[in-house]
Amino acid sequence: MTTAKPLRADARRNRDALLTKARELFDGGCFNLRFDDFAKLAGVGIGTLYRHFPTREALAEAVYHEEIVAMCARAQELQATLPADEALAAFLRGFVTHLDTHRGLAQTLSTLTATRSEALTEGGQALGEAVAGLLNAAAEAGAIRNDVGAGAVMMALHGICAAYDQPECLTDADGVITLVLDGLRRR
Repeated sequence: MTTAKPLRADARRNRDALLTKARELFDGGCFNLRFDDFAKLAGVGIGTLYRHFPTREALAEAVYHEEIVAMCARAQELQATLPADEALAAFLRGFVTHLDTHRGLAQTLSTLTATRSEALTEGGQALGEAVAGLLNAAAEAGAIRNDVGAGAVMMALHGICAAYDQPECLTDADGVITLVLDGLRRR
């Protein structure tokens, strides 16, 4: 993921206020809000909004980027503190919980991005690397098979994301994770 030069403290506070309010609004399902209203609700000026995020898509992608960074950090934390198979299971189940918590962001991204954006591609790659690290550690520990790559697990996660607007999705998504974990176990 790309990095920008550090912001001044006041600019960082304004950017953080916009991201916090946007996350809250996206998660709350505010899809029809005028873009300029994000500035008012975050307590910053319209110029500040456009300076940091020239479009609604840029704002949604920035929120998404922060979520991906947090998920990848969570993968590293789990890998450092739990046995490898438990870290993998906790991450995958945590992914489902995270998706449920941030359902509105996923819906916002799907409505804003007709084509795959660079931010979504980079986020998918970062998440794939985190999953690969967890899988490799679990395989090296002998807890799971070593012939299933991150691509297959990512496909299951993408399937969960695509079906997340269905009734009983949280229960079904957890069931998919159970299937994936059972399929990964060494026989």
